[in-house]
Amino acid sequence: MAVASFRNVISLFFFIWLHMTHALDNGLALTPTMGWLHWERFMCNTDCSRDPHNCISEQLYMQMADVMVSEGWKDAGYEYVCIDDCWLTPTRDIQNRLQADPKRFPRGIKKLADYIHSKGLKLGIYQDVGKKTCAGYPGSRGFYELDAQTFAEWGVDLLKFDGCYFESLQQLEEGYINMSLALNATGRNILYSCEWPLYMWPFQQPNYTRIRHYCNHWRNTNDVYDSWSSIKSIIDWTASHQDTIVPAAGPGGWNDPDMLVIGNFGLSRDQQITQMALWAMMAAPLLMSNDLRQIDEESKAILQNKDVIAINQDSLGKQGYRLGKGSTFDVWERPLSDGSFAIAVVNRQEIGGPQRFPIVMFALGNGQACNPNCVITQILPTPTLLGVHELTSSLELMVNPTGTVLLKVVVDTKSSGHAAKRMHTEQSDKSIMNNL
Repeated sequence: MAVASFRNVISLFFFIWLHMTHALDNGLALTPTMGWLHWERFMCNTDCSRDPHNCISEQLYMQMADVMVSEGWKDAGYEYVCIDDCWLTPTRDIQNRLQADPKRFPRGIKKLADYIHSKGLKLGIYQDVGKKTCAGYPGSRGFYELDAQTFAEWGVDLLKFDGCYFESLQQLEEGYINMSLALNATGRNILYSCEWPLYMWPFQQPNYTRIRHYCNHWRNTNDVYDSWSSIKSIIDWTASHQDTIVPAAGPGGWNDPDMLVIGNFGLSRDQQITQMALWAMMAAPLLMSNDLRQIDEESKAILQNKDVIAINQDSLGKQGYRLGKGSTFDVWERPLSDGSFAIAVVNRQEIGGPQRFPIVMFALGNGQACNPNCVITQILPTPTLLGVHELTSSLELMVNPTGTVLLKVVVDTKSSGHAAKRMHTEQSDKSIMNNL
């Protein structure tokens, strides 16, 4: 009897281990999600009589979809058009189904999804694990299977699942798990964006192995704001918790530092560059929250930079990490699938002018990024070939306050040391001084 019980315990343990050490098995988010989400820019604006151009309505999402196709966003990789909170009516219908506000979504979510799909894009929607959404609309608690089936019938491709109004940690965890299972049971591929760890951290350290098993990406930090202090706090939190969260990230599941606010009002050009560079280094979902209908060309160029997006979408799927922190500079590193490394140098100073920072080659990639030589290309703030360098050499960068220089370092086994020094002297220093 004791032996049988012991075997049952071992079998149960193995079953749980087997099902908790893999990513959510829906074939989605093999690289970080890219798209557009309304919340930071448009929030809960439901006053379509006074502000028809910016209120939460089907018109807003249709117009964003049109622009995403016509202005190169789709071609750059941005594919999801995502509804956040405030799309619902205050109550469910007589069959307990969710319903979109009929004045703001007169044709319903299914017709909106059809329109988004006709553009070659995908539709995301929002709900909550609790009785109510964060804005007070009907939540999914008690209706996980029904809501998942409703979303599938409407043709939804992504669910952002918030965590407001939960009553216990057990309820929170069970809600996220139940919705994950319900989505998979619909037979439709619906990407699952969770905020599970965000709501767990005030009480205990989340189990990221468990979260990864049920979610495609997950928020860790509070909502991003259109300000440098907000961006800085998210970067700092990520770096200080990287030993816990970086191992959880990879194809099928990602840490989500929240929306890109590039193209709005609160960030300087250098700060926009820093957000784009660090979100690429962190293998973060790239979900813009801005007005694509009137975005400026400089912000558009940052968001559509193909070389930065390539780093973000790298198939190896390893999240970058802060390699070193000084009094005014941070250095981030991310290994890439072709054996190269992305390097980001961030100037944390908020006073004065550009500051010099020397990169020592042997410190990169655990000594392998530039062994014996490497070719370095600057991607941000301006694309510049910085030449061939040796393992024992250094490269001096000029970095603006609150700005970032993003580099790609590719191992080069063919160039000689003399060639490296010559290119460094004749090209690299001149390029840096002329372009930073």
